[in-house]
Amino acid sequence: MAITLVNPSGLPEIDVYRQVSIASGSRLVFIAGQVAWDAQGITVGDGDLTAQVEQCYLNIATALAEVGGSFDDVAKLTVHVVDWTPDKMPSLLEGISRAATKLEVTPVPPATLLGVAALDVLAHLVEIEAIAVLD
Repeated sequence: MAITLVNPSGLPEIDVYRQVSIASGSRLVFIAGQVAWDAQGITVGDGDLTAQVEQCYLNIATALAEVGGSFDDVAKLTVHVVDWTPDKMPSLLEGISRAATKLEVTPVPPATLLGVAALDVLAHLVEIEAIAVLD
């Protein structure tokens, strides 16, 4: 595994992700922002942030599998949520939890959460991009 996740002493311990990732691999993988499309390009979970977050994570896992990786190789996630407010956090976390259960992983690399006004398709509520490092 090319990624080691760490919560340094002196920084708050966040349940949702780790503060630092240490990459020791040699291949960088940049995954375009994934939205809640299925393989046919149909939006999953219309109006349902939880379902859309889950689908984004599953799409990232699919992209990683194609290049020989998994969520264990993710060094950083960036999450863009339309009209973000803190009351949406439970829906976001539930989507992550559902995906983690399906993927049998705990996808908790460092992450940045950004609120955005809109995405390219109005039905999309979230877009997640990933950077991974493979041996």
